[in-house]
Amino acid sequence: MTTVGDIRTILDQAYPPHLAESWDAVGLVCGDPAAEVRKVAFALDCTQAVAEHAVACGADMLVVHHPLLMRGVTSVAADTPKGKVIHTLITGNVALFSAHTNADSARPGVNDQLAEILGITPGAPLAPKTPRTNDLWGVHVPPEAVGAIHDAIFAAGAGTIGDYAECAYQVEGTGQFTPLPGANPTAGTIGTRHLAREVRLSFVAPSSRREAIRAAILQAHPYEEPAFDVVAQAPVEDPNQALGIGRVGTLDQPMTLREFTQRVADRLPETEWGVRAAGDPDAMIRTVAVASGSGDSFLDTVKNMDVDCLLTSDLRHHPVDEYLRAGGPAVIDTAHWASEFPWVYQAQQVVSEAADVETTIIDIRTDPWKISAHRSS
Repeated sequence: MTTVGDIRTILDQAYPPHLAESWDAVGLVCGDPAAEVRKVAFALDCTQAVAEHAVACGADMLVVHHPLLMRGVTSVAADTPKGKVIHTLITGNVALFSAHTNADSARPGVNDQLAEILGITPGAPLAPKTPRTNDLWGVHVPPEAVGAIHDAIFAAGAGTIGDYAECAYQVEGTGQFTPLPGANPTAGTIGTRHLAREVRLSFVAPSSRREAIRAAILQAHPYEEPAFDVVAQAPVEDPNQALGIGRVGTLDQPMTLREFTQRVADRLPETEWGVRAAGDPDAMIRTVAVASGSGDSFLDTVKNMDVDCLLTSDLRHHPVDEYLRAGGPAVIDTAHWASEFPWVYQAQQVVSEAADVETTIIDIRTDPWKISAHRSS
């Protein structure tokens, strides 16, 4: 049986919650982690129409990008907009899960999906996440205590490298110490130099687990004063594989801004907003920065980069005008919903490949703009 908790675990592995921005609210919004899941639906937003569709199609869980309850609320009464959605889901036995800025920064994530659809090879992020650092530990242990120390440090979070757990290295040698007055040595005599066989255990662990591992060593080690050392490791990372929001990459073929704008309109979901561009229509576009969703905060970043175009959403008049007059490259402005909706197919694939459940896409256009008009001739 597959449960809500199982699907949550799958999605958390694909889009780790620690990648979310500090202001964000991601994860399970409502639903019982122990409840059975036979069908999972995917959408960008959990609007009332989407919630009703999820119930009607028999979904047990709804996965969305935008959090329904990102900011604090004091009521989810059924006569409030958000409350009505929550009541619809709970009474329909549909759990709700969101992956937001953690999905933006993950690889592959929202921005990789956007780039690939547009024929861009997704490279380095526009806003890299600071890599989590690891510590390299060395602990000197009597041979008979190696197993106990291993158990203690692994339980405290040490020894994981990629898909491998309980990783460690050991080398035998000779330890030396002289117990001083006041000591209570496990081995040796006060005032006499003592030599003993010891094993040096080496292992890695996240820096965030440093204090927990230190406590585990002190608790499990037979010596009154264990000898150990810990060195923080500087992360070594390929910039093109780094985690973070946005992507910079190369188009599969150079084209003019006019041509690339049309490609964007042809390949993204259609909205009344359409696609608009600012810059020289005949400028050649080779390198593109993409930032799904609202991205005008990246205008200053891109202005100083060697790129030909920034593609994002929700751009405003004055920031774009000032950016262009300051020499920034071309910009393409898409509807927010259109730039992010393709991610639902990626999330569907993540779940389909990892769990034996039925999946479905709710393709209701939740972009709020329903009408556009141009002056008639």
